Amino acid sequence: MIFAVIDLGTNTFNLLIAKKLNHHSFQKLFNTKISVKLGEGAINKGYIADVPFQRGIRALKQFQSYLLKYNVSYTFAFATSAVRSASNGKDFCEQAHKIAGIKIKIIDGNEEADLIYYGNRMAVPLNESPSLIMDIGGGSTEFIIGNKSCIIWKQSFLLGAARLLEKFNPSDPIKTNEIKLINKYLKQELSPLLEIVQQHKPIELIGSSGVFDSIIDIIAAKHHQPYISDAITEYPVDLTYYHEVSELIKSSTLKERYQINGLIDMRVDMIVISVLLIDFVLRELSISKLRVSTFSLKEGVVFQQLGSTNYLS
Repeated sequence: MIFAVIDLGTNTFNLLIAKKLNHHSFQKLFNTKISVKLGEGAINKGYIADVPFQRGIRALKQFQSYLLKYNVSYTFAFATSAVRSASNGKDFCEQAHKIAGIKIKIIDGNEEADLIYYGNRMAVPLNESPSLIMDIGGGSTEFIIGNKSCIIWKQSFLLGAARLLEKFNPSDPIKTNEIKLINKYLKQELSPLLEIVQQHKPIELIGSSGVFDSIIDIIAAKHHQPYISDAITEYPVDLTYYHEVSELIKSSTLKERYQINGLIDMRVDMIVISVLLIDFVLRELSISKLRVSTFSLKEGVVFQQLGSTNYLS
């Protein structure tokens, strides 16, 4: 049985086409992503502007051609922060169904966190001690405390890179006083996370795909380590190398970031905000271990569907 999962993120639309092998495993047949920037210009105003709206529909039409090429039997498409918080989010989904033939389910932050947890658990071995999983999106950032058995705590925060970039509109390169202002805001908004961590004391941070993939690739280019590949789903990160990358990104201009080996073009504008988020978590929570998972929401959907008797039986 061949199926597809589409993750309609705020910045990027991701497509995974896979074949179910049994109730425990699958084979990836095709992966692609398109930079859509659905929140561009209006994410903090609560709607999807016309240009990114049309960009998103065109991306889904392109995805539809892949679905036909691979003879996909079932498609599971999920929309997250930019669509669920937009006044015209339902209109976008209706147009996607009408024009691209793709039916989209809008999920809330809790369900998004669930799927991220299951996706990460497939990629990264967890143990009985709790880990903190962090997924930085364009519209929201999800935090999940969990172990190999279950989710202990989860919360979705409206602290996506696109939202923060539009809200603070930092200089190029970002200035020290702007970093302080953003950190002050994060401390206020992430107070529930800071409190719960004191109770459960996660032993590590697991970075969920996305910008964390780029951090791995930048480190790989500088230190001759493995790049992100389909063959590896877990990457331990030397924090000395991470902080080196963080300082490089924060001190660079937009033009300079286009020249950083390992950094794909679609992330050059959002990555400054992203590393500020990661810096904040590592520092404020005194976390000394970082691993990166190449799986996220898409693979979480796969996990759910592998055991489903409704579709992929």
